[in-house]
Amino acid sequence: MDIQTLSPAPGSKSKTKRIGRGIGSGTGKTATKGHKGQWARSGGGVRPGFEGGQMPLTRRLPKRGFTNIYKKEFTVINVSDLERFDDGTVVTAEALRHAGIVKKVEAYGIKVLGKGELTKKLTVEAKKFSKSAIDIIEKAGGKAEVK
Repeated sequence: MDIQTLSPAPGSKSKTKRIGRGIGSGTGKTATKGHKGQWARSGGGVRPGFEGGQMPLTRRLPKRGFTNIYKKEFTVINVSDLERFDDGTVVTAEALRHAGIVKKVEAYGIKVLGKGELTKKLTVEAKKFSKSAIDIIEKAGGKAEVK
């Protein structure tokens, strides 16, 4: 097989419609644009979202809510996610990323929540812990360190 012998599968490519190439072609004269009007003109048409002068939908709908600029974004994980680490491991944000538990660590770091069970003795380093997460980690014989 040579590169010059390759061709697309039959019926996968259709010929482009050549408009404005004479009356005999069937698409000459007005070139499929109809007679006169905004859409027939060169550069004609309207911008996306324009409704002919009517008040646009984006302006008719009420505005709601706001973005709190003081919000602290944490990457949240549960205690059950830590079960895949070996006994005696120091669990850091980098270790969580390497294990594939979190994809991205948010600006304020990791927060550990207390959903699930933990049977292994781990030292967990995070920015924040829930009270239940601390209880579960310490009950398993590990340590919860705020870093």
